[in-house]
Amino acid sequence: MTDKNLNISVLFDYYGNMLTDKQRDVIDLYYNQDLSLAEIAEHEKITRQGVRDNIKRGEAYMLELEKNLRMVQQSQKLVRLLEEIDTRSREISRANKDSVYSAVIQENAAAISKQIAAFLEEFD
Repeated sequence: MTDKNLNISVLFDYYGNMLTDKQRDVIDLYYNQDLSLAEIAEHEKITRQGVRDNIKRGEAYMLELEKNLRMVQQSQKLVRLLEEIDTRSREISRANKDSVYSAVIQENAAAISKQIAAFLEEFD
């Protein structure tokens, strides 16, 4: 999958419900099901040009939504931040074991890592 296709697929996950039914259907078939324009045209009973137009309008709309709302960008930043916090929590835990051991520090570091893992699992 190319970077553009991956980007559109991610945008589709966030903004797909904001598209028209036809746009949502053709974009799903094109990007997620990997059908050709001709196959989609036959499936949707429209012309190849109609399929292409719906895809292009849907892509443009999702890109505009992301430009204004930045949901994907903010979500990716949140995931990176949580991964960094998790890494630092694990480092605290390791350092705690190597120095004067504190059960409180160990419990808190483990709790942080557990909460982040649960959030990230739910987030995906």
